[in-house]
Amino acid sequence: MRLAIAGGTGMTGQHVAAIANERGHEVIVLSRRTGVDLQSGAGIAGTLDGVDAVIDVSNIVTAKPDESVSFFAGATTNLLAAERRAAVPHHLVLTIVGAEAAPDGYYAGKLAQERLVAAGDVPWTIQRTTQFHEYAAMMFHRTHAGAHVARTGRVQPVAVHEVAARLVDLAERGPSGRAVDLGGPQEESLADMVQRYARAIGHHGLLAVIDAPGTLSRAFRSGSLLPGPDALRGTQTFGEWLDALPDA
Repeated sequence: MRLAIAGGTGMTGQHVAAIANERGHEVIVLSRRTGVDLQSGAGIAGTLDGVDAVIDVSNIVTAKPDESVSFFAGATTNLLAAERRAAVPHHLVLTIVGAEAAPDGYYAGKLAQERLVAAGDVPWTIQRTTQFHEYAAMMFHRTHAGAHVARTGRVQPVAVHEVAARLVDLAERGPSGRAVDLGGPQEESLADMVQRYARAIGHHGLLAVIDAPGTLSRAFRSGSLLPGPDALRGTQTFGEWLDALPDA
């Protein structure tokens, strides 16, 4: 198959590209590094000719809803338009379990992305997953007033390489609509994950545990972002991911 990976140079995209290559697929990477600006549409023309599926794992790091919606809606609109012109038969996108429970901030953009894909005329698959193990590292390195904090919450983290393999599976299968959610093997405490990550990298300074305000933090604490009983489960635990860290 000829697979185009939107955001193929990012953390998830690199895993998707590697797995697709290992399985013998032809991979086309769509990112700024390869001359494609997904949000503006610059450089997309002609890149999708002969493509069997587009796997969209593009991303933006922001907590501002307007920035998130602008990026994901813009990128999705441009991708779908290019797919229609090239007669691409499958658009596959990665989103987040329980996004509707926190419909602002970053998640506002993911919800807008889902709506555009589902309403479009390109056959589609939407794969929702829980947070990656790397979410703990992201939370630790996002300081507040110069201090590290660990936010409370309930999570069921999944390995990014397992998500990538699932996405390639779905691309090989063809359009599936809303795919079964994918989560990690077990529930974890977000604050505990951040604390364990900090210890694993040798941090010995202050790490405050807080109940952060806002819709997203409330959704984490309520368990609204956990996968349901029918979701698929990955196998790598957070502890195993920690053990594999270079500095662990």
